[in-house]
Amino acid sequence: MSDSGVVIWRNLKNVQRNPEWLIGATAFPIMFVLMFAYVFGGAIGGPGGDSAQYREFLIAGIFAQTVAFNSSYTVIGFASDLQKGIIDRFRSLPMSRLAVILGRTAADQVLSLVVLVVMTGAGLLIGWRIRGSFLDAVLGYLVILMFAFAMSWVGAYIGLISKSVEVANSAGLIWMFPLTFISSAFVPQSSLPGALRPIADWNPFTAAVNATRDLFGNNAPTGFPEPSGWAADNAALYAVLSCIVIIAIFAPLSAAKYRKVASK
Repeated sequence: MSDSGVVIWRNLKNVQRNPEWLIGATAFPIMFVLMFAYVFGGAIGGPGGDSAQYREFLIAGIFAQTVAFNSSYTVIGFASDLQKGIIDRFRSLPMSRLAVILGRTAADQVLSLVVLVVMTGAGLLIGWRIRGSFLDAVLGYLVILMFAFAMSWVGAYIGLISKSVEVANSAGLIWMFPLTFISSAFVPQSSLPGALRPIADWNPFTAAVNATRDLFGNNAPTGFPEPSGWAADNAALYAVLSCIVIIAIFAPLSAAKYRKVASK
C-alpha cells in the first residue's frame, strides 16, 4: 500500500503537469450533456418531447459514460510508461509490482471523482436534480465510482498489451462505443431493436446507469417504456456483481501481463 501511494502521487503529479488531460476529460462529457440535452432532447425526450424530463434521465448515462471513457487515460498511461522505459525503471526498484498497476488505477479514480464533481455542476446548471435521499445519492455516486474502478482495470490490461501509444489511443476508445451506446445511457434499452435488446439488458453499463438513476430518483420521461427483467429489477445488485466479476477477471490478467512485460 505504501508503494501504491507513491505511484498514485506520481501519476497525479503527471495530471498536474499536463492539465490538458483534465480539460479533455471534462470538456468531452460537457459537450455530450449540452448536445443531448438541447440538440436531441426535444426529439428523443419521449412522445411529448419533454426535454426537461429527458435531461434528468440523461445525466446518469453521461456520468457512466464519462468514467468509462476515462479508462482510456489508464490505457494511454501504461502504454506511455512502457514506451518510455518507465516500467523498466520501476522493475529495478525494491517495490511491489502490483503497486504500479494499483497506483495507476487508483490515481484514475481520483481523476474520475474530480470529473464527477464537474459533471454534477453541469447537470445542476441544465436543471437536473437528485430526487432521492442523501444516502441514496451517496450510494449512486459509489456505484458510478465502483464502475469506474472496474473499467480502469480493463484499461490497464489493454494498455499493457498495446504495442505503442498510438495503438493504445485507438484501442482505449474503440470498445467503449458499443458498450455505451448499446445500453440505456441515452434511450431505454427496451426501445432497441431485436438482437440488441438482450445485449443492452445484460450490459454492465446499463446496470450501472439504471442503478444510478434509481438511487437518484430520476424517472424516465413520460411514455418511455419501463425496463423489465431480473437485471433491470435488481440493477444495483447486478451492477455491483458485474464490477466484481470484471475486476476479478482483469486484475489477475493485468498483473500477469505486467510480470511478463517487466521480465523482458
